[in-house]
Amino acid sequence: MDWGMTRICNYLLVIAGLSVISLAAAQANDAPAKDAHANNSGQLSGTYQIVHQSEVDGQTRIQIQLHLENRGTHSLHIQRLTFWDFSHPAKGASRACSLTLDSSASADTTQDFTIPRAEFELWKRGARPRLLLQIETQHGPPTIAVVHLRIASGKGN
Repeated sequence: MDWGMTRICNYLLVIAGLSVISLAAAQANDAPAKDAHANNSGQLSGTYQIVHQSEVDGQTRIQIQLHLENRGTHSLHIQRLTFWDFSHPAKGASRACSLTLDSSASADTTQDFTIPRAEFELWKRGARPRLLLQIETQHGPPTIAVVHLRIASGKGN
């Protein structure tokens, strides 16, 4: 096989791999979860406020206060929080937690994350961060709910 054909095959493999990753990310955002908790994922909303920020090696470390609201009919046990505004979560953009969000209630949590500086700059220009919540289920694997966060009223980031 000559080098030209090898190069073309490599390009096709890269394109196929990127397509699979893009499709998986899109499905994670759009696919409904498969149990009673999934019905609540559309009932979740949240706001955020940056408490502290610092820059390290092209990354932004943030301490963020989250206010999550569950307008659904089932209590939710959140196991992991992940910021997912990029092709894949950066190291540090995901945190394990144990947060119970009762039905028709809200909860506050303050967490530390490290996200790409470019993403944080987009937030400062008005982009709404996307937070993935890994929610424990009674049967089977955890479900994922997506919350498009709004900046807390009257608070700057």
